[in-house]
This record gives sequence, structure tokens and C-alpha cells, in this order.
Amino acid sequence: MAARIVHRETLQDLPQGQEGLLLIHGANVMKGYLGKEEMTRKKVIDGGWYVTGDLAMFDEEGFIIITGREERFAKVGGEMVPLEKVEDELHALLASSDRLLAVTAIPDGKKGERIVVLHLPLPVGVHELWKKLNERGLPNIYIPAQRDFLAVNELPILGSGKLDLKKCRQQAETLVGGDNG
Repeated sequence: MAARIVHRETLQDLPQGQEGLLLIHGANVMKGYLGKEEMTRKKVIDGGWYVTGDLAMFDEEGFIIITGREERFAKVGGEMVPLEKVEDELHALLASSDRLLAVTAIPDGKKGERIVVLHLPLPVGVHELWKKLNERGLPNIYIPAQRDFLAVNELPILGSGKLDLKKCRQQAETLVGGDNG
């Protein structure tokens, strides 16, 4: 097995300690999707390297540290916003071990994408939660607008117990409707 950490857009190798996209190569890595060469070229194989979709870095001893998933980022105003970071900050503010919300992104005509929070009934009001999030020291671009905290009856969950990220995005797009900016 061999691993590389590369820039997400240029696929150029990155130095130790810098976060990028994790690529893997070896005999046990799939060669692509059977009968779907175009999908293989677009999605998962680049010059024989499997594009995992994981964000990672090499530590000082050469170990791989997984830092997130590429699909859990939004591109807002040209900047990459880690949706998991926003979600973690909100859960920390709620001080609950229950999953009460999911952070996703939807297309936005002005900024490229817009951050949306789908939430179950919360122990605090949305305005109070939004205000506390603004006090966490996050960059402004990480903070969803108050209007983008959307109440839902349930969060889409896969059979594995993980969030269904695709359905979260679809649900947010449906709830927001034509209001894309």
C-alpha cells in the first residue's frame, strides 16, 4: 500500500502536516466501477490512485491522520467551510449527547453555496443558539444565517446510523425552495 496527500483541486502532493485529499494505491485497491469507466474516471481513480474522499495529513512520524470528508465541505464565496466543524460547535453549545441537528449546504446564486442547519426541537431558541455560535470565534463565513436554521421532524439517517448526507441536502433544498440567495 502507498498513500499520498494531495491538494483537493490540483492533485499536487502536499508536504507533511498539510491537510489535503487522501489517495491510496496498491494491489488491494479496486480498479474502478465495473462497466462504468466514465464514472471511474470522474470519481475514484486518478492515474491508478484511489481517491478516497477523505481529508487527511501525514504527521511528523509519517502516520496518516484523517481530518474529515471532502463531501462535508461547502464552498461559500470561494472559501471551503468545514460543515462538520460547524455541526460540532453547535452540538457543543447544546451540550447534548443526542444528535439534534445536521449541517448541510445548498446551492446559492450569490455565494456558490449556503450553509443550512436542519434541527429537531432544541432545548434553546434558534436566536440564542445562533448568537452563541457567533461568539465561538469562528470565521463569519462559517456562521449560517438565522433564517437557515430549519426545524424538521426527523433527520435522515442511514441503516448504519450515520447521517444520510444526500437526503439532508435534498431536504434542505426542499425546505428553502426558490429562496437561494
